[in-house]
Amino acid sequence: MRRSIFLAVLALLLLTTACSKAPASAGTIRIGAALSETGRFAAEGHDSRLGYDTWAHWVNNDYGGIRIGDQRHQVEIVYYDDQSDPTTAANQVQRLIDEGVDFLLAPYSSTLTFDASAVAEENTTLMLIGNGTSDVIYERGFEHIFLVATVGSDYTKSSIEALAAAGARNAIVSHDDSPFSVAVGNGAVNHLEANAMVLITRESYYQDPENLSYDGIETTADVLSWFADLNPDALVGGGYYNDAVLLAQTADEVGFNPAAMLLTVGPSNPQFVDDIGSAAEGLLGPTQWDASMTYTGNYFGTADDYATYFETLWGEAPVYQAASSTAAALALHLAIEAAGSTDTNAVRNALLDLDVNTFYGPINFDTRGVNTAKPMGTVQIQDGEIVVVAPPSAAVADLRYPIN
Repeated sequence: MRRSIFLAVLALLLLTTACSKAPASAGTIRIGAALSETGRFAAEGHDSRLGYDTWAHWVNNDYGGIRIGDQRHQVEIVYYDDQSDPTTAANQVQRLIDEGVDFLLAPYSSTLTFDASAVAEENTTLMLIGNGTSDVIYERGFEHIFLVATVGSDYTKSSIEALAAAGARNAIVSHDDSPFSVAVGNGAVNHLEANAMVLITRESYYQDPENLSYDGIETTADVLSWFADLNPDALVGGGYYNDAVLLAQTADEVGFNPAAMLLTVGPSNPQFVDDIGSAAEGLLGPTQWDASMTYTGNYFGTADDYATYFETLWGEAPVYQAASSTAAALALHLAIEAAGSTDTNAVRNALLDLDVNTFYGPINFDTRGVNTAKPMGTVQIQDGEIVVVAPPSAAVADLRYPIN
């Protein structure tokens, strides 16, 4: 009750302060975003939109608009539904460009961002990316795309290091056939080898949110029964939210209980615990960001400050997909101010020069447009709570291993 009252009062103060201090706007910077309102990625698309909208609300109402010279500019984000479909995402991005947006914010997922970013590049329009982390996106020599998140091949790095240190000696790697998940799987295999862990088998399943089927094995239950016979110390599962729910629920139903289960998307989201209850206990997940991390910057303050601000706006805590989206928009904002212009080349050069600490972590882009400054974290669900357990510099709790 006290926290609810505090958040309500804080929201009123934020809005009152914004109205009294915001200077007159010299114009509007229009930013386009194709996001999943429907389809497979609708849940993550919703989180991404809240992240973008958090930045837009803050920059317009609290910060006073993006500063270019001695003038302030309001921002407007134009959204179109990509329907969780790569072709639709590409078409919607082209539509936004044709309608004259100044910059682009990326869709959710590598699957959609791969095609959408190609349209951005073809039209020499800058696209900031929060949640499209597959390595292949950044291996095409593009000059107009920038990723604030940790790249997909390093998603499991801190998790596997922590498991190896705790005594895990082998693992199964299983993922869908999307670009993101393949990148995560490739990285997991490399990190297992680097930590002297044996890869028992690596399997790729077909993208189907209702059933994770493999060649010759038609049901998720049969797949996990086969995995149980292989008796791994750990299962590394690469996929999206619906995949994680299905894997965790089915593992619980068939009695597949490895000493550790690491799922790339799901355990970092509070909704995951609500959706599957006790089956979530002990599960591990990579996270780009968590409110408990010690990151801080001049914009939004600490990670926890950002989380509080987000909750005052939307009545729910931010998941990392939302924080990644806010960070992507913030990076664009800072580059525009550094360039003193909305000229594409000037902003691009400013992005390449950007070196800043933020609520999301450090941001510094390499020549591919990838932020190489921020490490990936690992969370574990312990007693129904999501806590950071790796890397050691970010951990707020010890890893529980084994979980059964």
